[in-house]
Amino acid sequence: MKKLWQRLALLALLINISSSLFAQDDLLGLLGEEETGDKVVNAFKSPRVINGHSMEMLDAGALDFRILHRFGKINQGFYDMFGLDNASMRMGFDYGITPNLTVGFGRSTSRKELDGFLKYRLLWQSRGSKSVPVSLVLVGGLTYNGLKEPFASLEIEPNFTRRTAYYTQAIVGRKFSEKFSAQLVPTWLHRNIVENELESNDIVALGMGLRYKFVKRVALVVDYYYAFNRFPDDPTYNPTSIGFDIDTGGHVFQLHFSNAVGMNERAFLTDANGSWLKGEIQFGFNLSRVFQLKEKNKKS
Repeated sequence: MKKLWQRLALLALLINISSSLFAQDDLLGLLGEEETGDKVVNAFKSPRVINGHSMEMLDAGALDFRILHRFGKINQGFYDMFGLDNASMRMGFDYGITPNLTVGFGRSTSRKELDGFLKYRLLWQSRGSKSVPVSLVLVGGLTYNGLKEPFASLEIEPNFTRRTAYYTQAIVGRKFSEKFSAQLVPTWLHRNIVENELESNDIVALGMGLRYKFVKRVALVVDYYYAFNRFPDDPTYNPTSIGFDIDTGGHVFQLHFSNAVGMNERAFLTDANGSWLKGEIQFGFNLSRVFQLKEKNKKS
């Protein structure tokens, strides 16, 4: 199974490289980023920063095929080629129903986890006579643990309800200049089952996403979440990811480092994230290819 996922990732990489040679549409156009009056656009290159959601939305009829690939810890040394011998991944499909409503689902190798979400833009940052200082996006999602024996240590029946967790977020973001954008992401996550009875089923966290554009098609991105109520003896570190977005025309190729193995909200907020100072981080890449399945509405 691991070899199959690695082959799929390689195939997706080849598709993205080849498609970039012929792509004529800029990705930001497919993300609904054409100039529309006084609305502020191009805050982020993608609907995701690295792990977490960004304030960006897909255009109506746009399908985002996304592969997130994470190798093993770099402190494993040369024997494991600094983590390159091991890998985990998530494959997802997001679809823009309207310019302000996106639906998506995905599947991760970690815990064989399925996830889905709805994302709605309530406010869109704009300038001019009807100025709106920030964008406000609401997200609601659910995850499902697909392991055969997910709670073996608890000796309980793994029914559907116990396998699930869900989260809600409010993304408040602003594009401050042509180069710099930032967002804050208040997050509430609920797990129906936790392995330690002293641990809370709920996690309250605050996320942060930053983007700084160096040149036209390359930008530095930072993705960080701080959990306020972790169990005191929990060795998990807060998920911190740093990477570079490369817009090749029609898709985004992202290279990054992260201390989080998990690639959905339940996973990167609650799984055993490592320490940056101890080298417990993973190199990874994200591939995003957007297809316009429905013709855009023409401007009047």
